[in-house]
This record gives sequence, C-alpha cells and structure tokens, in this order.
Amino acid sequence: MAKLDTIIRGGTVATASDTFRCDVGIRDGRIAQLGEDLGQAGEVIDAAGLLVLPGGIDSHVHFCQDSGPGIVMADDFESGTRSAAFGGNTTVMPFCIQQKGHGLRQALKDYHALAEGKCYTDVSFHLVISDPTPQVLGQELPALVDDGYTSFKVFMTYQDLALSDLQMLEVMATARETGSFVMVHAENYDAIRFLTDRLERAGHTAPHFHGTSRPVPVEREATHRAISLAEIIDVPVMIVHVSNGEAMEEIRRAQSRGLKVFGETCPQYLVLTEKDMEGLNMEGAKYVCSPPPRDKAAQDACWLGLQTGVFSVFSSDHCPFRYDDPKGKLIPKGRTSFRWVPNGIPGVETRLPILFSEGVSKGRITLNQFVALTATNHAKMYGLAPRKGTIAVGSDADIALWDANRKVRIAAQDLHHGADYTPYEGIEVTGWPVRTIVRGKTVVADGKLIGAMNHGTHLKRDRSPYAAPTGKQITSFAPAGSHKG
Repeated sequence: MAKLDTIIRGGTVATASDTFRCDVGIRDGRIAQLGEDLGQAGEVIDAAGLLVLPGGIDSHVHFCQDSGPGIVMADDFESGTRSAAFGGNTTVMPFCIQQKGHGLRQALKDYHALAEGKCYTDVSFHLVISDPTPQVLGQELPALVDDGYTSFKVFMTYQDLALSDLQMLEVMATARETGSFVMVHAENYDAIRFLTDRLERAGHTAPHFHGTSRPVPVEREATHRAISLAEIIDVPVMIVHVSNGEAMEEIRRAQSRGLKVFGETCPQYLVLTEKDMEGLNMEGAKYVCSPPPRDKAAQDACWLGLQTGVFSVFSSDHCPFRYDDPKGKLIPKGRTSFRWVPNGIPGVETRLPILFSEGVSKGRITLNQFVALTATNHAKMYGLAPRKGTIAVGSDADIALWDANRKVRIAAQDLHHGADYTPYEGIEVTGWPVRTIVRGKTVVADGKLIGAMNHGTHLKRDRSPYAAPTGKQITSFAPAGSHKG
C-alpha cells in the first residue's frame, strides 16, 4: 500500500454517532485509513489531548453580495473563507442572488468570478430565486440543478426579494419536479411594512425598534404559511434562522404529522437578546439582523429545538457589514430610521466555538450532537455526503482539531472577518479549534494562516436525499387529509 501523506496521531475522533480513540491516515486529500500503528507518513500531526472532528460545514453564509445602493458587504471570498477556516470550518455555502430582470446563469457566472482563486475553504453555492419567470423555472433552474446547484432559497420578505404565495407555489412545484431542495426565509413582509410605517410615524426610529417591527407573530405566521404551501405541493423545505419557540413549534407540529419540514437556528438566537439593540446612539445597529434576537424564553426554546432534533442544522447566517462606516451599519445622513440599517451580523468564525462552549461544555448537547448539527447534517441535507461531514475512509480529509479545554474571550481584534466588530464581543467560550485541515492540507494551525488562498474549490452537489425523488412533471399534489395528525 502506498505511503500515507499525513497521519493525525493520538487524538479522540468524534462523528455524529461515535466517539473513539483512533489515528487518521490521509492520502491524496482523502481519509485512507483509521486505526492504530498506521506506519510512516510524510507528515505526522500530534493530536494527543485533542478532539479530531469533521470540519465544520456552514450552510448559510453571505459573502460579496449586492446589499443595496451605497451599502457594501464587509466580506469577499478571501476574507470570508479565511475567517471560516480560523473558526474550524472546511466548507461554506454562500448564496448567489438572482437580481430581478436577470437570469440565474449569468448571476452564477458573475459570482464564480468573484470566488475564483480566493477561497481557503471549499465552497458550494445555493441559488436565490427573486424573479421566478417561466424561463427561469422552466429552463434555467432545471439545467442548473443537473449541474449540481441542487438547493435554492426563497424570501417572504425584503423589497425585490419577497415572493407572493403564487410565486412560492410555482417555485416549490419546480423544486418537486427537479428534485431540488427549498430554503425559506419566513417573515411576513406586509406585516413588517405596516409596523415599520406606524413606528416611524410615532418617531420610534432607533435601532432597537427593528425588533419591534418584526415581532414573533410575523415569523410564526410566515413559518406556518411556508409549511402549508410546501404541504400543498408535497415538497420538503428548510425553514432557516428560526429565532423563537412559536416558529419552532410550527416546525415540530409539521414534523409530527410526517411532513418533510426541517429547521435551522443560529448563534444569535442562543446568546443575544433584543436588549442588545438598545445601545446608545447607533450602537444597537451592530445587532440588527432578521429575524431579530428575542428574549430568554426564545433562547431556551431554540436550545430545545437543537436538543430534540427539531432543528437539523446550526448555521451562522454570517452576513457582515462594517459598523463605523457609512457604507455599513452607520446609515447615510438623511436616513435616520432603523429601516435603513443593513440586516445582518458577522458570525462564521465564532459559530462553532459558541455552540461547543454553550452546548457541549455546559452539557446541553453531546459532542456527537455537536458534530451532527455543525457538519454531518449539513452534508446530508445538501447533497455533500458522504464526501463531506464525517470522518470515514473515503471521505475528504476535512478535519478540525479542537482543544476542548481552551478558554477564549471573543474579541473583534482577534477575528479574521472583514467587519470591524463582533456582536459576541466579550463572551468567554471554552473549546476552540487549533488546526483546520481542508482536503488533507492544513489551512490554519495554532492561530496562523498556512494554507493557500486558491486551495478551496467549488463543489458540485448531488440532489438532497430529502428532496422529491422525481424529475418528472407533477401529475398530482398532496391529497386533502393525506397528512393526519
């Protein structure tokens, strides 16, 4: 047998199902052997006292996206994937957005050009459908699904992104016909506009009123409606960035009725609250994201969703803007309302340490649940398994070594994203990734960037195993009463 390129020796390996002591042998970027006494290798990495985990997969990040007139996103692919690697991630999945009046194919060409040669980690793109024309749904999207772009996102809010119920149904029908997977941002756009107008007329324009304009019923109603539309078409959906117990319960009830409805939550809904948006002057803008952080009861509900499997994945929804910048969170003069604050916060680098510390170190979830929620389930959900998301012979050697006892106080000055702040400033975590390996090559080790910026590659994906198994035209929909409670 050919000599191994690398052996990771003496560590404790954890997957979504098992934890065991084992050496890991790597050859040609893949895991070639698991066991003891694996012989010699060109490189031996001492992992004694460390956890050997699958590299994180963050299936919900935003890099280098058009965010509106005068607004510039803080991360391009270079800084975004660098930050991801420092946080123990080996694959990230950003969104390629279709602009109204334009096609998907050109949007992808332009987005690939932004990423080419600038990725430290592997990447794979979701599509965002903003203009579901017959051309897009009938020709472009089916061809792109065949090309490996097997998931897309639809929005129920935001100007120029929100789809009507009729458009949602048309998009979901195309998803069923093509075997693609649908992600939904569930907030009621009309309710948000109504509340925003009323708040502004009353002079309530500070950043913390962003949360007031998006109360829990706005998210709960849209979650229920998205699930209902998906049930009509009989197509699986992922409800992304769930922030509270009422929306979580909508997902749980759908799951109890046998529907293929999946949920995602994020760090901001575990450790931030609406009070963080009450900072003096514009400081609260640092925490403006959608849905907004809620209260302690909502945090507890999101933990319950993670613990009980209602949420399949834990993502960052990394959407970074600079704070001290008129092209970022400090909105231009003359636009004095929370309405104009860019929605989104940075978090790709801190996602894994926050969940490890608050979850594993504090006994809320097991180490195996951590692996499932941060890597394995993402790979399974989005057509990357078994290549990604686990430590097994034949899988890519995407590995993060963790010091489970290392204590770190999160500080913006120590992070590697393009934003000039972190919403998690001052939070102390226990557990930190100390080496990140992407397809057998070390990218980050002991706080230093080692890997090449062009090492990361774009991944074509299989169809999700949870998506509809047919590529044929729909002849029937979910019959009335087919899903009994």
